[in-house]
Amino acid sequence: MTPALDERQRIRAAMERILSHSPQHSNGALTIVALAQEAQVPHNALTQRHLDLKNEFYERVKERGATPDAEARLRTTIVKLKKTIASKNQELDRFRADVPALVRVVNQLTLENQQLREQLDVAAANVIPLPGRRT
Repeated sequence: MTPALDERQRIRAAMERILSHSPQHSNGALTIVALAQEAQVPHNALTQRHLDLKNEFYERVKERGATPDAEARLRTTIVKLKKTIASKNQELDRFRADVPALVRVVNQLTLENQQLREQLDVAAANVIPLPGRRT
């Protein structure tokens, strides 16, 4: 597919709209995806044909001191994941602490079960079946 003749101009105009917080065709996020949507060009126009414009966009975002939306979302996700990991590590530590007690309980129950079976075997030897009634 041949790129449109005015593709570079549309990308530059879209860049200005996004950076001035007045997007018309996108959500205005500081991402290449939003820039492509705003310029109404395929995403690969920025990732393959116009790498200089993509780099310029990121440089301008960086100069403004703004954090790109994708980076902000990733940082938020990282914070949530770190909290989840800490919580899971605490839970794992509790489980590890419970294992020895559970092993002791299982051993005690196994011993009691064995003793009850032995008592049952001894009691069974004392039982004498009665002859059945005939009718």
